[in-house]
Amino acid sequence: MTSRKPEDLARLGTEQANRAAADLDRKSALQIVRIINAEDAKVARAVKRALPQIARAIDWTADALNQGGRLIYVGAGTSGRIAALDAAECPPTFNVDPEMVQFIIAGGAKALGSAVEANEDSRELGEREIAKKRPGRKDVVIGIAASGRTPFTIAAVEYARKRGARTVAVTCNPKSPLESAAELAIVTEVGPEVVAGSSRMKAGTAQKMVLNLISTGAMTRLGYVYGNLMVNVHPKNFKLTERALGIISNITGEPHSRRRHPKGRRKRSGCHCDAPGSRDSLPG
Repeated sequence: MTSRKPEDLARLGTEQANRAAADLDRKSALQIVRIINAEDAKVARAVKRALPQIARAIDWTADALNQGGRLIYVGAGTSGRIAALDAAECPPTFNVDPEMVQFIIAGGAKALGSAVEANEDSRELGEREIAKKRPGRKDVVIGIAASGRTPFTIAAVEYARKRGARTVAVTCNPKSPLESAAELAIVTEVGPEVVAGSSRMKAGTAQKMVLNLISTGAMTRLGYVYGNLMVNVHPKNFKLTERALGIISNITGEPHSRRRHPKGRRKRSGCHCDAPGSRDSLPG
């Protein structure tokens, strides 16, 4: 267990009181959403300032995955749940092996649906969980923590770095221990939250944007996207089959087929090409 001083937390930008949200409890519903919306508008600007670092993380990730390595996210609480979401969305979006993009969350699967935040204070648990993944030189490990000071995540990143993995910190506060632990830092300074200290708000939105950029950018670089089309989508249901048919029509110029099975179901249609090289494998 790692001891953290209260005064250290109080100095963080994400822990400050937001003057724009003073007397929030006295506002009408419309006033509340206007305040939150105005603060949310600052998130994209904060992410924009970190684009060079995000691009570097994309290149590292694409290179790792191309060599048979993995992208492994590590986080606790909100950060861990956002990591799990991005990892879970990669297989259906790009039709990749679930082992390619993985996540570790403090408290395990139980933490996805309930609060077990006490686990985030344990460095030992962080090391233990990342050790199970056996990170190495082909892997990229990304630690996510709004504060940048979560012991579980810091310990996991330090462990992975010692074993040769590329390591990235995604945080919303500069000069943090997590930033020091990683090779590369992506810092999105979103400032104080509307509800003071509730990092599931602007900080969480920034983290989601950053992970979207990294995974989408890496998969695009590897050829899982043709133009801007999701050509590796696996049509497992009606919606995805319709999407696949639309993609094929868009690429080939052939009209969208309206033929259906007697019970009104679409014929199964594939929309898949092996990456890398999606553009080379489809009509130009």
